[in-house]
Amino acid sequence: MTNFSWKVNKTSSVSRARTGVINTPHGEINTPAFIFCGTKAALKSCSAEEAIRNNTQIILSNTYHLMLQPGSEIISNHGGLHKFMNWHGPMLTDSGGFQIFSLGYGSVADEIKGRNQMMIRNKSLLNISEEGALFKSYIDGSKHLLTPEKSIAIQRDIGADLILVFDECTPFHVEKSYTAESMRRSHRWSTRSLNSFELARKFKSTEGSAGSQSIYGIIQGGIFYDLRDESIDFNLHSKNFFGLAIGGSLGCSKEEMHQVVEYIASKLKDKHPVHLLGIGDPSDIWSLVRWGVDTFDCVSPTRLARHGAALKKTRLGKINIKNSKYREDLNPIDSKCQCKTCAKYSLSYLHHLLKSDELLGLQLITNHNIYFMNDLMLYIRKAINEDKLLEAEKDWYQD
Repeated sequence: MTNFSWKVNKTSSVSRARTGVINTPHGEINTPAFIFCGTKAALKSCSAEEAIRNNTQIILSNTYHLMLQPGSEIISNHGGLHKFMNWHGPMLTDSGGFQIFSLGYGSVADEIKGRNQMMIRNKSLLNISEEGALFKSYIDGSKHLLTPEKSIAIQRDIGADLILVFDECTPFHVEKSYTAESMRRSHRWSTRSLNSFELARKFKSTEGSAGSQSIYGIIQGGIFYDLRDESIDFNLHSKNFFGLAIGGSLGCSKEEMHQVVEYIASKLKDKHPVHLLGIGDPSDIWSLVRWGVDTFDCVSPTRLARHGAALKKTRLGKINIKNSKYREDLNPIDSKCQCKTCAKYSLSYLHHLLKSDELLGLQLITNHNIYFMNDLMLYIRKAINEDKLLEAEKDWYQD
């Protein structure tokens, strides 16, 4: 694991909250940290330069999407995704396994919000077998078999610093028997992923197109604590994992999600940085950090912006700038926010841009939301270092 390290700097006296540093060949990540989703090698409505100006530490891209467009070979020919998209900081790629879930059932966030009841199974997912997952491309309908070995090969072509093993993320509403079957198959896929990763490192002079890489294991088991225990044991005994990610179904409500994550995190020690896959609502992060989660990823900050919603330090958490009450509002989104959008533009102007379908409106709100999330994580890190996390959470909210 050349050029990689993980260190815990400060732990709360009243919870498992901690600050730390993940060192990678492309820079360090101060944790707790939020990872922004550049799924197709781009942050929606935001350039890499803007992301840096808004204090972004690390971004994530998606193996499945990039294998279809533009193809991992093209990215490798550029010298890796860092050069391809002009991002020079740390990067993470998921394994493509999440698409087994999302193409078949919808996203984890949709499930927690209760939307899975309304969804019809997507036929893009054709079959899951011991060999891997058979997909139909959403671009041209062509068939692709994604295996643990292929996922690792693609992630090495892409060249992110941190990569994930190949897994299946089971939905909430399947039986426990299938969750157990899927989890154990994911463990076998994980072993194959790790073997493929180690073999490639042994026989190639470079590790991935952009340099050396480290790999995360994924803890599965759905909402069943005994299965989570089994998956935790499997991952902790796999000694070559740099980090551990919490994956799979987390329940059908936020309350259940909190209980499942708290249980899992309580079983993990300081040896690995802990990542929570696909969850990152600001209102949840406070609790999740207290239980020992170090990094988060979620599409919500940029997705909300594309729907005209700006993040705010309120219990509701956001405002809809398309609302007519902002038509003549001369105030910024937040007068105390230090982002360029709040420094230079009024809600009235942003409202006008959205109503006029001007793309600049999406860009400006996206910049604010990215700055907001990074500012939140900086505030949380400071509070943990001062051992005042509970007080900081109360002070964060303005209403």
